[in-house]
Amino acid sequence: MAVVVALGAFLMTLFGGWVAGRVTDRRHLVLGLAGGLMLGVVGLDLLPEALEAAGQKVFGVPEALLLFVGGFLFAHVVERLLAVRRAAHGVDAHERVPQVGLTAAAAMILHSLMDGIALGAAFQVGGGMGATVALAVIAHDFADGFNTYTITSLYGNARRRALTMLVAAAVAPLAGAGLATLFTLPEELLGCYLGFFGGVLLYLAAAEILPEAHHEHPARSTVLCTVAGVAFIWLVVGVSGG
Repeated sequence: MAVVVALGAFLMTLFGGWVAGRVTDRRHLVLGLAGGLMLGVVGLDLLPEALEAAGQKVFGVPEALLLFVGGFLFAHVVERLLAVRRAAHGVDAHERVPQVGLTAAAAMILHSLMDGIALGAAFQVGGGMGATVALAVIAHDFADGFNTYTITSLYGNARRRALTMLVAAAVAPLAGAGLATLFTLPEELLGCYLGFFGGVLLYLAAAEILPEAHHEHPARSTVLCTVAGVAFIWLVVGVSGG
């Protein structure tokens, strides 16, 4: 049953990427929406789950929050190192690094894989729990597909690469649901991963996607798209029961 539901997540992810690819003539609006979706996923979905699963304190701070900050710093350091390396080879340090986009998309794919594992584990617990998790996974996989395609393209990768990463993100929940029949991740480990991944996503949204969205078109409509992205995730979290 989990694999059947994961097919819905597969289609929703592809639909999200298709929408992102179809509105390239309004790139600033796409980036504004993507930034809002990522901000909503981090603040309203990932962090609460991470704190619930890995809330044990390390020197007064929950380990999930420590890894959240670590993920943010990790993304910042990696991007800076790549930029410095390109500058040393005579390339503009501010030019987009395609590898960063691919790495970020790979993180999104890993997140989708974890969604599939959570879906499979939920159905092992019971049908009611499985239905709740299925609703959450399918609804926010639209955002995953949208963001995977957008962030891969943002960093200068060709359309073929963006589509490849999108398809991989769509297949990931199916693979995760299948893997869940073989093993179950410890809750604390899953919480630590969610915290770290949340930090990476927040950096990409705040330091890359949203500034780029307002660079050439500092329009009110872009801000509204960002707010709409956050509101959509809030709606998904509320409907799915958190």
